Amino acid sequence: MSQSHPAQPYPAQPYPAQSRPARSHPALSLLGEAVRPALTLYLDVHRTPELSGEETRTAALFAERLTATGFDVVRGIGGHGVAGVLRNGDGPRVYLRAELDALPVAERTGLPYASANGAMHACGHDLHLAAAAGAAELLARTTAHWSGTLVVVGQPAEETLTGARAMLADGLYERCGRPDVVLAQHAAPLPAGMVAHGGPHAPVAAASAALTVVLHGRGGHAATPHLTVDPVVTAAAVITRLQAVVSRETAPADQLSLTVGTLRAGTAVNIVPDTAELGIGVRALTDASLDRALAAVDRVVRAECAASACPRDPELTTLSRSPALWCDPATTDAIRAAHTTLYGPERVGTWPASMAAEDFPLYGDAGLAVHGEPKIPLVYWMFGTASPKQWSESGPDLPPNHSPHFAPDIRTALPPAITSLTAAALDRLGGGAGVEQGCSD
Repeated sequence: MSQSHPAQPYPAQPYPAQSRPARSHPALSLLGEAVRPALTLYLDVHRTPELSGEETRTAALFAERLTATGFDVVRGIGGHGVAGVLRNGDGPRVYLRAELDALPVAERTGLPYASANGAMHACGHDLHLAAAAGAAELLARTTAHWSGTLVVVGQPAEETLTGARAMLADGLYERCGRPDVVLAQHAAPLPAGMVAHGGPHAPVAAASAALTVVLHGRGGHAATPHLTVDPVVTAAAVITRLQAVVSRETAPADQLSLTVGTLRAGTAVNIVPDTAELGIGVRALTDASLDRALAAVDRVVRAECAASACPRDPELTTLSRSPALWCDPATTDAIRAAHTTLYGPERVGTWPASMAAEDFPLYGDAGLAVHGEPKIPLVYWMFGTASPKQWSESGPDLPPNHSPHFAPDIRTALPPAITSLTAAALDRLGGGAGVEQGCSD
């Protein structure tokens, strides 16, 4: 998930990540003992990131950590997906979701534990996994003080917006039970120790689609261009015309983003190629706006191909699509209240509507056609990653998610990331006793 900086005033001074929040629940009092193994997992995953669909080792590390904590673990759900289940008497079934995959970005942070394999956890998924592992340990060690069923999910392929659908289609809910709520959090360019929830009138994340477009020309020698149909020229016309979809076909108040992220064509300067391929990403705050934009992309591409006299129709393929993320208002209010009690009101903010995209909505009603379970509430919030030093020196100019310089301060970011997820889970779980494990293969 690519995050932008929130469109709201930043605090003039960083909130102290190591201040003393109220920790009345026994689980939170054990934080110091859970941080070290969570940190070990973080450093290992950060050093050895794996791209979407290739998360073999990351999934194994996460599964091993959950197993060591006492969870019954099922692997290989929808690819490399992992789910650990801890049943602890009667009560609600609470899912915690974190992501396994990294990005095709060469890391340039200079950190001593930086990746050197050409991939990078530039979106904080390593931190999400470590926080989920830490929360799982805290809750597993204090089962006398809550009741219900805890399911911790390590999802593959979030960056390609295909992993949630794959896990759900592969029977995640059938294997591990219908959730009463699904919780997730995401690293953001905020001071460590701060969390931010979305409001009730706008989505937390945008609807999005990724597609490839293949334009067919007629190749030939660069010395005889009149005998060719140059798909590069057609591609240039498509790219230029697509800008008007945002600037002239979309109402100014209706946020829309359209990006041509890749253009591939040709092998040599003296050859006119046969084809050109575009990679296009479209994001909108509503699914209706996304539908209109995708229809416009289709119209523009086909019209420019006709204008260029392309010998074949273009090929437009939707690689992935994800709906806008709307969180359940009542449950969000309850989790926000739990975070406010834990951290204080000055460290709980409001996250504005974002053009970032997620496949997390599919765990709820947006994925009803996939999993068949209606009215599952979702809650999703942001947590800060910047140390006081980073914040005072850079503030809103911190390298954002997906930057090769994205570098959460793990010392100050990890502990509150663990407690924010733990507190949210506890808010949904009742008080109880005995523990049993179980999840069907």
